[in-house]
Amino acid sequence: MATSPLNPTDLYDVRSLLSEEERMVQDTVARFTDERVLPIIGDCFDRGRFPTELIPEMAELGLLGSSLPVEYGCAGMNGVSYGLVCQELERGDSGLRSFASVQSSLCMYPIYAYGSEEQRRRWLPDMAAGKVIGCFGLTEPQGGSDPGSMRTHAKKDGADWILNGSKMWITNGNLAHIAIVWAQTDEGIQGFVVEKDFPGYAAQEIHKKMSLRASVTSALYFDNVRVPDANRLPNVKGLKGPLGCLTQARYGITWGPIGAAIACLAEVLDYSKSRILFKQPIAARQAVQIKLAEMARRITLAQLLSLQLGRLKDAGVMQPTQVSLAKWNNCRMAIDIAREARDILGGAGITTEHSPIRHALNLESVITYEGTETVHQLVVGRELTGINAF
Repeated sequence: MATSPLNPTDLYDVRSLLSEEERMVQDTVARFTDERVLPIIGDCFDRGRFPTELIPEMAELGLLGSSLPVEYGCAGMNGVSYGLVCQELERGDSGLRSFASVQSSLCMYPIYAYGSEEQRRRWLPDMAAGKVIGCFGLTEPQGGSDPGSMRTHAKKDGADWILNGSKMWITNGNLAHIAIVWAQTDEGIQGFVVEKDFPGYAAQEIHKKMSLRASVTSALYFDNVRVPDANRLPNVKGLKGPLGCLTQARYGITWGPIGAAIACLAEVLDYSKSRILFKQPIAARQAVQIKLAEMARRITLAQLLSLQLGRLKDAGVMQPTQVSLAKWNNCRMAIDIAREARDILGGAGITTEHSPIRHALNLESVITYEGTETVHQLVVGRELTGINAF
């Protein structure tokens, strides 16, 4: 009985495990990436420009706050569909996926999960429509792996709060109309919706980046910013708030690098068949085939890992340690594949005419932000031993 060839970027036919709706979401975002992102993203990376012209199209497709309820203007997708959105966007570029992750998981999610009904009605529909862009202020200049030591603070002053401090490495900072800012208070860490036009609030874009160049990264400054109590997220106190947001965003990050790795493998597969060396395509060489097979193996494992994580999320039983394991594994997988793909391309691989060098540089940020590889290793180690080694 004849068998059809396997899909080289889906050797285990993981797609067959998706529902019809999940496949439709993946196909829709894949088409958007192919038609609207890939033709321009290399130039955007070269110029250090985020393609803001794509924001209305992403909103129209329901990609902003995609897993939040439809009553707030969102698409109401399940967790696996949100993961597939992240995968297909990052197949284009990590910067585009980072934009969607921050808007959805780090800004819209805390308003939905920790905000009042008035705050949900005020912000979420316009954020889903791409009319209001958000950023997430947690990391500070002195370090990001210990958020409990943050120095940004808010003091109660009548019906308002006075906010002072700074945040660093903030995606979307100079694009944002609002910032979800976490600050120390006398009652513990609390979250505030800081509006762009509040006096004393400033965002400064960070330049000279060699990673996430097609993304806006900023520092935020708060100099006696007066924030109404109506802009405080009332339903959470302590690190539980920002860490809950990070779990949502890290979940999407477990899927995103799979897209980057698939882009690299697909490109070098084609290249290896057309690049002739010593009178043969380099695809005929054992060394190249072993590298390609290793890429396919690691992508397959990552696909299965994230799909099961998504099923756990949709069943309501996903644990943060499981997210850490997948974030650690899949980011390491993708950055290793991007580097190998660059090597197979030879000298041509150092230009952004090919995607692997761009993905490799972007993944240096992805493997670092929202928990470094070491942090996630220690999270898993703590789960295994019951001992905190931080």
